[in-house]
Amino acid sequence: MHETGMCDEIVQAVLRRAEGRQVAAVRVRAAFAGHRPDPAVVEQGFRVAAAGTPAEHARIELVTEPPAVSCRDCGARTPAADALALVACPRCGGVDVEIAGDTGAVVESITYQPDVRTSEASEASEVRT
Repeated sequence: MHETGMCDEIVQAVLRRAEGRQVAAVRVRAAFAGHRPDPAVVEQGFRVAAAGTPAEHARIELVTEPPAVSCRDCGARTPAADALALVACPRCGGVDVEIAGDTGAVVESITYQPDVRTSEASEASEVRT
């Protein structure tokens, strides 16, 4: 997924959940086949997408992980730590592999600026983008 589109989707998901509350931080977990998103590019894209919104000054924490690859030959399910694992099983070398599980980004948590009227400060969220 291209970082710009991903950042737009993340901000939209955060704003839906925030319901007008000021956002202090966002934690996003991303699993990508192929190219790993550059955290600096994601940070910049988030800033642009969040400009003028309640998430404008929020910190974004990006946690990246390789997707899982499932081998039809030996049944192994392993992380695709490099591009070779996307075409050949790291365990048996078989080439009948497929990406298992989701790729893309999930908003794991949103932390809000403390509201002086309530003690509410954060909310866990699993919004898929």
